[in-house]
Amino acid sequence: MSISVMIPTFRRPEGLRVAVQSVLAQSHRPDEIIIVDNSPEASARAIAANANAVARCPVTYVHEPRPGVSNARNAGFAAASGRFIALLDDDEVASVDWLKALMDTARTLEADVVFGPLRAEVSAPASLPGQLATRLYSRTGPATDTLLEEPFGSGNSLIDREAFNLPDQPFDPALNQIGGEDDAFFALLAAQGARFGWSARAKAVEVVGEARTNWSHLLSRSFAFGQGATQNCARADAVNRAGIAFWMAVGLGQILVFAPLALLSLPLRRSFAVKALDKAVQGAGKVFWFKGLEPKFYGQSGTGAAQDAGSAAA
Repeated sequence: MSISVMIPTFRRPEGLRVAVQSVLAQSHRPDEIIIVDNSPEASARAIAANANAVARCPVTYVHEPRPGVSNARNAGFAAASGRFIALLDDDEVASVDWLKALMDTARTLEADVVFGPLRAEVSAPASLPGQLATRLYSRTGPATDTLLEEPFGSGNSLIDREAFNLPDQPFDPALNQIGGEDDAFFALLAAQGARFGWSARAKAVEVVGEARTNWSHLLSRSFAFGQGATQNCARADAVNRAGIAFWMAVGLGQILVFAPLALLSLPLRRSFAVKALDKAVQGAGKVFWFKGLEPKFYGQSGTGAAQDAGSAAA
């Protein structure tokens, strides 16, 4: 069964270099590595060429000059030849048995999609923004392999393409700038009867740079995570008005409960205050989910700096 590892990248040369090195060091060799360069100036071309010179499998460089997270992922899917596609972001570092663990779990659980844990690595983990960044960019799950009722985000995941009928553009271009394209993608797979699995041993580290540990970015990210739940119910192809009302009510409850708790607990329990703040801001996202209010992390909005990567469920 052929496996393609896909790494989309946007102006993160050092992160991409480390991510590729972690794939080259895998105990289970992939059949190919796809590097999708989403920068208009093709800044990752040299890194891909260097990797191809030393890799024990083909390294395919794909230049998708139209900035946008969906554009990049769609270009990678179009170029990949493997039945299985393993997704790794350009700020993630895979453990040496990462790919083997994903594949073992897919076989054992007969899962069509498999997710693994992510541990956020931040420069100042004890600070308040560092604690919030760790919370937002880490992914935890069961201690053992198991089937899941709900999917996670695309970073550190494995997809069996033969299990689904995928459109030519499986990731929605309308979400190029705001993200959430992976949530919509996995909702599409769920509608086709996907079996989601968790691989406890498929570990990876997400390196969170300083640009993503300032309060403005972190609160925008938390707000966007919250928006996702309501927005998924408001998709034009399948509007779920009851779901919209439910998530807006949940969001209002989160604001009323967790905003005061965040303020009251800050002097005594900083870790709890960070958790409460995250829940309150995500609650605001669930309430104020409307078009035009989405923070923009990708596409044209990201051409001045490295784009954000990663997505989490609220």
